[in-house]
Amino acid sequence: MKRNGRDGKKWKIKYFNEIDSTQKYLIEKVKKENLNRYCIWSKFQTNGIGTHQREWIGKKGNLFFSFVIDVNEFDFVPMQSLSVYFSFLMYKILKKYNEKLTIKWPNDLYILDKTPKKTGGVLCNIIKKKIICGIGINTKHPVGLNKKYEYGCLDIDIKNDKILKNFLLLVDRKILWENIFSEYNEIFEKNRLIFGIEKTLNNDGTLKGK
Repeated sequence: MKRNGRDGKKWKIKYFNEIDSTQKYLIEKVKKENLNRYCIWSKFQTNGIGTHQREWIGKKGNLFFSFVIDVNEFDFVPMQSLSVYFSFLMYKILKKYNEKLTIKWPNDLYILDKTPKKTGGVLCNIIKKKIICGIGINTKHPVGLNKKYEYGCLDIDIKNDKILKNFLLLVDRKILWENIFSEYNEIFEKNRLIFGIEKTLNNDGTLKGK
């Protein structure tokens, strides 16, 4: 499947019935090939990874995808905050379907219920001047691994492939970092005590005094 971006460049999108990790797959592929605007996705991931190489459990029906894009296409975003940027784009896509959805700094999606429930996450790597961004969303099943978190799911009436396509369209809009950060920081300030974060944010998306 191919999809035109706003600038006329095409995304190549490949679907897998099952995969160990979309992120690991693309990292190895980028080491061997010159890829750009290449995305893979699946509804079942057997050995996913999250921040700090933590395992992200997959259950059939949830959404798992990773994409590759040239780093110079997003040189207007602080490199250390790429996951902040892309997590906010996904938040914008999904918020209209679940009003309880929010973001925990820097790159996790949560459902705010009686207790916050982790529902998704974003992981970015830069290899050979390519951004490799992986995203996992519990669209149907509340699963995870780390016992310090409670896990939730979106349980929304939208297909995974439509979420993915809408997300890539928003990536292609290349919204300015300043605009993203302004909205992101409002959410951060509203939620930081809920998540036990005492520090405020620098304009590049990092914690002050970190």
